[in-house]
Amino acid sequence: MRSVVYGLWTYIEFVLLALIFVPIMGAYFLLRPRNLRGRGGWMRRFGRMCARLTPIWKFDVEGIAPADVRRRAYVVVANHESSADPFLLCWLPFEMRWVAKVSLFKLPVIGWLLRLGGDIKLLRGDGTSVRAMLAEARATLDTGLPVMIFPEGTRSPDGSLQRFKDGAFHLAIEAGVPVLPLAIEGTRACRPKGSLWFGVATARVRVLAPISTAGLVAADLPRLREETRAAIRDALVEMRERPVEMVPEPEPIATAISELVAEVAHALDGNNPVPAGQSSGS
Repeated sequence: MRSVVYGLWTYIEFVLLALIFVPIMGAYFLLRPRNLRGRGGWMRRFGRMCARLTPIWKFDVEGIAPADVRRRAYVVVANHESSADPFLLCWLPFEMRWVAKVSLFKLPVIGWLLRLGGDIKLLRGDGTSVRAMLAEARATLDTGLPVMIFPEGTRSPDGSLQRFKDGAFHLAIEAGVPVLPLAIEGTRACRPKGSLWFGVATARVRVLAPISTAGLVAADLPRLREETRAAIRDALVEMRERPVEMVPEPEPIATAISELVAEVAHALDGNNPVPAGQSSGS
């Protein structure tokens, strides 16, 4: 009975806080529409307040963020366990601009918050949308603001680590910025995929060591992607104290084709000089 009451309260406080934050964020948007860091900061305040007011979630942050993360761009990536992941990541001590699926922007209230917060929408599987997202994310990185992407593309249904998509790593190589991996553990109990109910949970996020992209080119993308995935897997093994199942990668022939495509793309882009220490390259 207690869990039912707490679950209902979580829904109620979420809706009430959203209705309070929409006009506040709307006013900030009208006053400072180009301040993406400030707009995102209000969205993160909303997430932290929601988590504070529910008695069924306890969140913690482990690890040390890079000292320059508030003034240098990173492509931030994390495993995706639950729709509660963003609430947990709101406790990180730095701002990011998030990439979120376009369907969330169409929802009442939450969609308004995402738009006012300045997050980037993506229609998965649509080439035009992917290109627009990458262009917007690149422009964001050029201002020194980190971009947050879930490279699995969707929530894990069972806690296994899904295959990582290329977009985040293509972006990092092209922009010449480091990848900052995060490991999320425990949010599946907050709200499992496919569930409409909230559960009692203790969850945490661990900030891992950044991975440099200096000198990398498009052909290095598979290696960067798998190095990042392995770092998150190793952290999850420590956090869960048990093995982590990984969805297997495609057969070697498929990987070879992917690498060949990346090399061709890089060759076609060869007429654009690459600054020293950077590379050209969801």
